[in-house]
Amino acid sequence: MAKKLKTLRCPTCKTIVLASGEDFPFCSDRCRRIDLGKWASGGYVISSPIHDPELLDELDGLRDRGTSSSSGTSGDGE
Repeated sequence: MAKKLKTLRCPTCKTIVLASGEDFPFCSDRCRRIDLGKWASGGYVISSPIHDPELLDELDGLRDRGTSSSSGTSGDGE
């Protein structure tokens, strides 16, 4: 039987890459560095659900007040 080669597309430029390639899963060192630069500059973000009930309540309170510019002020002023 013929052995099936594993392939994937480079996450940066979408070129087909073989799993046996030196820079896998990237097609080249250049694409690997571009991807690293996106991580370093904050272009990629790993998000996770918030499980802390107190933090969820605080976020809901901020959303209800519509506070886009205030941060953590208390009181019933304006």
